[in-house]
Amino acid sequence: MGKKIVILNGSPRKNGNTSELTAFFRKGAEKNENTVTEFFLGDMNINGCKGCFGGGKNCESPCVQKDDMEKIYPVYIEADIVVLASPLYYWTISGQLKRAFDRLFAVAECDPNYRNPKKESIFIMAAEGHGFEESEYWYDRLEKHLGWKSLGKVLCGGVMASGDIHHTDEGKAKLEMAYKLGTAI
Repeated sequence: MGKKIVILNGSPRKNGNTSELTAFFRKGAEKNENTVTEFFLGDMNINGCKGCFGGGKNCESPCVQKDDMEKIYPVYIEADIVVLASPLYYWTISGQLKRAFDRLFAVAECDPNYRNPKKESIFIMAAEGHGFEESEYWYDRLEKHLGWKSLGKVLCGGVMASGDIHHTDEGKAKLEMAYKLGTAI
């Protein structure tokens, strides 16, 4: 039986390099009968977290704010694997991904001890350069603090314009890596 996978795609470009990586990952994961749901966060109306600690009263609709996170919560709660995908923006993840991930705290509020649900995770990122250190630091610490298990990272540098990933040796190798990571699930 396959796993349930949710991709939180923080790229504003549906046809960008980050989205190409998630497409290859998805193709590999679906080959093994996993269920994959991808959210293009840039197309969604997601407010920032208010830090109100008012969530968790209704675990089917955990946040007091009612916006497009309502589409994400049930998929996230059921998911076995969470894929965090983003272009590199100022040496870290995009605001679109950060805003959505912050709002997942409402799910932790469903637990009396504010524990997040245990998940496996994957980190996918594309960038013009190769400065992934701060993003990897964020991801590694996040998974440690949440008690998640990382299944891998696909970090592709040297790609800026949409489609660049298909025209560089590194890009082609990273697309294959994303596909193989998907098939390994």
